Amino acid sequence: MTDMSKAAEAAIPGGLRERKKARTRAAIREHALRLFREQGYPATTVEQIAAAAEVSPATFFRYFPTKEDVVLQDDLDIFTLEALKAQPAGLSPIAAFRAAAAESLAAMSPADMQRFAEATQLTAVVPEVRARALDEFARTIDGIADALAGRIGRDPDDFATRIMAGAIIGVIMSATMPWAAANSADIQEMFQRIDAALAQLEAGLPL
Repeated sequence: MTDMSKAAEAAIPGGLRERKKARTRAAIREHALRLFREQGYPATTVEQIAAAAEVSPATFFRYFPTKEDVVLQDDLDIFTLEALKAQPAGLSPIAAFRAAAAESLAAMSPADMQRFAEATQLTAVVPEVRARALDEFARTIDGIADALAGRIGRDPDDFATRIMAGAIIGVIMSATMPWAAANSADIQEMFQRIDAALAQLEAGLPL
């Protein structure tokens, strides 16, 4: 298990059962990325990924609804959302998210960064992954809204809370999507761009 997987696992609420599920999920994703790297995304099937991870195809689909989701959903999401929930109450929503993102970057090992770079590159160049990413952005907005609502005592469906969550995702998309295809291997630079975008949002998006 990678360092990031350990960090994400430690952040998962619940007992041994939930941590075992997290390990299975991480193993499926690790083998999927390896197979994509070795034989290409289109040539890799769910059945091949499941066999490499020593699970059934049905188990694969319990963790990832589609093959595209195995690229888009990673431990970084889990770790960042849990880190967001744990930020000091006095921080503004954007400042708390920036701190959580910084913690996530600090927890990544070189191997984690390599996997993240591979996933980013696949998202940039594989049309079906890029299309599915829109659904993933919507799911991430839900997760951020839930974490922010818990911090400020509001309902996750509160209009202002969802607008804030959407704004966070929006500036991240604007800062990274046009740039990802050419520079996805430099994760440090990507996180710097994300933090700069969030700082611009925190300042009220001045021009």
